[in-house]
Amino acid sequence: MSAVIDLVNWTIAILEPYGSAGLFLLAFIESSFFPVPPDVLLIGLSLLKPEHAIFYGFVATIGSVSGGVFGYWIGFKLGEPILEHFTSKKRIETVHDYFDRYEAWAVGIAGLTPIPYKVFTIAAGIFYVNLRRFILASLIGRGLRFMTVGIVLFLYGESIVEFIELYFGWITIGIALIAILLAFVYYRLRDNDA
Repeated sequence: MSAVIDLVNWTIAILEPYGSAGLFLLAFIESSFFPVPPDVLLIGLSLLKPEHAIFYGFVATIGSVSGGVFGYWIGFKLGEPILEHFTSKKRIETVHDYFDRYEAWAVGIAGLTPIPYKVFTIAAGIFYVNLRRFILASLIGRGLRFMTVGIVLFLYGESIVEFIELYFGWITIGIALIAILLAFVYYRLRDNDA
């Protein structure tokens, strides 16, 4: 566990001095291959300059979606063997099932949750998800996640950090469950109309 904490601290120390450019880079690489989520830098920068927190949420969103497109390209070009470096075959099969059922919206749902987003971006390329839908779903999922953090930190500053650290994962899972329910209803209605 200390190796993970060391990596997070190293990442913050290296990228924080670059401000929004460092945040963009972290969001980009995390969406395709790096293990440290951009939330840590988003929160840190937003606490240093709360008046820029919404902008930082936007930067994290754009960086993450751009990195997601790169992850998609990795999956499209290099295929399933690269995905096996990040996760098990069983999880790959589960992700493939999500794509079969929910198409690109699986990416949007994953973008909200603590699930490693890179698994879904690479898988989207492997499973030939429509690129426009992939980008739209990524913008929605990642945008909701990072813009929510930015807006909350803009409004409440440091007083809300402990709440975010304790409950943000659960809140995003709840939002993802609602999104899954809405997708289920949509696909059920669509199938009934067919």
